[in-house]
Amino acid sequence: MPAARYRIEDLAAQLAAVLETQTIGRAHVAGISLGGLVAQAFAASRPDLVDRLILIDTTPRYTDELRAMWDQRAATARASGVAPMIDDLLKIWFSADALAHDAAGVRYVRAALARAPGEGYALACEALHAADLRSLAPAIAAPTLVICGDSDIPSFLDAARWLAATIPNAELAWIAGTRHASVLERPEEGRRLIRDFLSRG
Repeated sequence: MPAARYRIEDLAAQLAAVLETQTIGRAHVAGISLGGLVAQAFAASRPDLVDRLILIDTTPRYTDELRAMWDQRAATARASGVAPMIDDLLKIWFSADALAHDAAGVRYVRAALARAPGEGYALACEALHAADLRSLAPAIAAPTLVICGDSDIPSFLDAARWLAATIPNAELAWIAGTRHASVLERPEEGRRLIRDFLSRG
């Protein structure tokens, strides 16, 4: 866990270091939610390393209302850990049907959140609060697929449309009936969209 606050751009630099350490010259890069912000920063700053880009249920900047939410979540995580937030977080990430059936994606995210240390979660909240990557989108050169659940919260629907319209070579795909974890709730649809995108010449 980092000893101090970090920025999304710092995580993008770490990703570049990983690829270079592993002698990976170029890669397809995909990220969901926070990972999608990292992928945006990475693709804009290191176009030499990105072949194709996939942005899933993400945004270049959170609204002011959601920035205040990140502050609240960081405070809760530091005071009480992540556990008290898990049920409410799952309702944001998954549809009511997926939650009722305790689908595999739901179980995966629940377990991941249960393992998350409070301070680690709080630092991530602060990085998301501070992020504003809007100026980077026009500089993303890689062909880009934006995927979003069509039942995600309105600001993410707006962000998906904005990313697809602002990144020069981008397209948008919706996954019906899903929320913030669209590709985890309907992995077969997510795989189909991604494979189709990556298989093009």
